[in-house]
Amino acid sequence: MQALPAPLPDRDGVSPSYIWIPEIAPLPLHQFLAQQFPDVPAGIWQERLAKQEVVTQTGDKLQADSIVRRGMCIFYYREVPAEPHIPFQEQILYQDEHLLVADKPHFLPVTPGGQYLRETLLVRLKQCTGLSQLAPLHRLDRETAGVILFSINPDTRGKYQAMFQAKTMQKTYHAVARYLPALETPCIRRSRIVESPRFFIMEETEGEPNTETHLRMLSHDDEWAIYELSPVTGKRHQLRVHMNALGCPILHDGFYPSPLPAGSDDFAKPLQLLARTIRFTDPLNGDLREFHSDQQLFLPQQNAENTATIDINPL
Repeated sequence: MQALPAPLPDRDGVSPSYIWIPEIAPLPLHQFLAQQFPDVPAGIWQERLAKQEVVTQTGDKLQADSIVRRGMCIFYYREVPAEPHIPFQEQILYQDEHLLVADKPHFLPVTPGGQYLRETLLVRLKQCTGLSQLAPLHRLDRETAGVILFSINPDTRGKYQAMFQAKTMQKTYHAVARYLPALETPCIRRSRIVESPRFFIMEETEGEPNTETHLRMLSHDDEWAIYELSPVTGKRHQLRVHMNALGCPILHDGFYPSPLPAGSDDFAKPLQLLARTIRFTDPLNGDLREFHSDQQLFLPQQNAENTATIDINPL
């Protein structure tokens, strides 16, 4: 179910959050909030209600004892105390009346979620451009850097989104991983990737393939190689899972083959995965469009696995 247009305005580039009331018996708002958000102290909600910043989809202001029912949508401003600062700068590569193309640094999430709200690419771009209708057209992992497209105009957004659904958007990535002399490239990796029982982890399994990645080696030394990866499908962590399955996990990958503890970001060791290029035929005018990241990956120094190997832009 999709939310209606937000009855609360963006605040410093941050759109209000919302939640649809599920199929439950009518109950007071404070009880519903306690059930849905057990980790949010009641005092936080009391402050939001006192500031009249908890409203329905029609803009009606709610109180703690307001009765909520199935089908209602509640809007509110989410807050994240002690939000981690991401000390790297995004770049705008291109902008017109329909599209904005950004070059995302490592570690910066694309959209708000979890412990990140203002330290996200979407909010930063809204703040610097004033474009309140900005919306990402596809995903890019927080750990991955590179090119990502945003829609500016809601009226044409669907035409660009349809390209991703039809797999007509061509993306190429660069990745640094171990050099495997026995791995003959170019090659194609097809497999079935599903969610693992472990939180947020994906894994290959038996069955009909639902992912496909084209791979070729660009350069190498005795230890490391730079690979070009061209995904045909877009499963979460697809490139990381495929590289790990081939026996050459991407350098500094915190999930594959073994997940690191949460909160273990090391800004000196960014995941060596870069969304390098995106190309497509513009659905509005038929022009061929191609955008390249200004960032680059390099082979690590010999026996220096901890050396950062990407150009990044500190704030």
